[in-house]
Amino acid sequence: MLDIKFIRENYDRVREGTEAKGLTVNLGALLSLDERRRALLQEGEALKAQRNQVTASIGTLKREKKDASAAIAEMEAVKNQIQAIDRELSDVEARLGELLLTVPNVPHPSVPVGRTPADNKELSRWGEPPTVDFPMKPHWELAEHLGLIDFTRGAKVAGAGFPFYVGKGATLERAVINFFLDQAAQKGYTEIAPPIVVNEESARGTGQIPDKEDLMYVIERDALFMIPTAEVPVTNYHRDELLAEGTLPLRYCAYTPCFRREAGSYGKDVRGLNRLHQFDKVELVQFVHPESSYEHLESLKSDAEALLQLLGLPYRVLLMCTGDMGFTQTKKYDLEVWAPGQQKWLEVSSCSNFESFQARRMNVRFRPSGGGKPEFVHTLNGSGLALPRVIAALLEHYQTPEGKVIVPKVLHPYTRFELLG
Repeated sequence: MLDIKFIRENYDRVREGTEAKGLTVNLGALLSLDERRRALLQEGEALKAQRNQVTASIGTLKREKKDASAAIAEMEAVKNQIQAIDRELSDVEARLGELLLTVPNVPHPSVPVGRTPADNKELSRWGEPPTVDFPMKPHWELAEHLGLIDFTRGAKVAGAGFPFYVGKGATLERAVINFFLDQAAQKGYTEIAPPIVVNEESARGTGQIPDKEDLMYVIERDALFMIPTAEVPVTNYHRDELLAEGTLPLRYCAYTPCFRREAGSYGKDVRGLNRLHQFDKVELVQFVHPESSYEHLESLKSDAEALLQLLGLPYRVLLMCTGDMGFTQTKKYDLEVWAPGQQKWLEVSSCSNFESFQARRMNVRFRPSGGGKPEFVHTLNGSGLALPRVIAALLEHYQTPEGKVIVPKVLHPYTRFELLG
């Protein structure tokens, strides 16, 4: 969340940033509550000082064997006033805390203002689409023909969006996961195998609630959430911790299955592996010093790009506009891979900087090595990468005229086969 002091001192910037994200927040009510909170704190402090003075005078009167009844009555009245203020203060702080959770992060000045995907800015492209003399098939046709993925039985067992990976399809999925993890380890990320469920405090810490409840699977009996991404458990790994400045940056990678209801998603974009309710992903998470977080964002993006380059998949980099980058981010890049069988771009990674927004919710701070007041870290994360659309692009990009699929050389040590089909 944003610091209330920052909101007070940067009201116009916060208001404009909120509007640029296409959101509506009652900042006036929030600042009114903050003003009342500060007034109650001052009033309470004054009354406590008065109580201390009266308490001292009662002691003096009793030692001098004088009548202290008036002073005792005054102290009782002051005590009642303090209790009333404390009750109101508790209520005001609770309402203020709820409102603060509805205020989005402020976009970085470099982020283009816009409301739709058409307003995103394409920054670069890598690779060339394959040139072939045969009609290219979409991945769902290839997967069915080769017996790699069973969408029909997945729908029977769990519902649409929960496919089975079968035979070499399952091996390919596992191979890509291990390849991504090994590449992350070579770049200095520490691997974590996190829980795939989190409690409400963790979901709130990374901003999944109260913003994305409808997109999450909830285990109501145990008050747990199925994770939509490993970002949630891994970023909460250091919740309520005070880190040493010298340990920064901390960089973690994690493979998990991910679960998303994808409420409201339908139509042609949900064909095959394009949009699933359960999918595999390798996530990259960083805790960094505030002074260098945007440098780390660029390196995080490069780490994700390197994976697509090693796989030989053409892609483009987008800088997301204010209205298409989410509640919690200050700046976000998307990597989209080209799927030639569908003739469309598919998002496979989002790389984001949250500055101190998540860290403030989770209370993750560091102590400066030279002394001074603890500061909140900056958090970043990126998909490194999300598998379904990577698998889709691999199948479509490397298909042959006979309907088989060539496996990229970098995956041979993991698959132990070179051809699907």
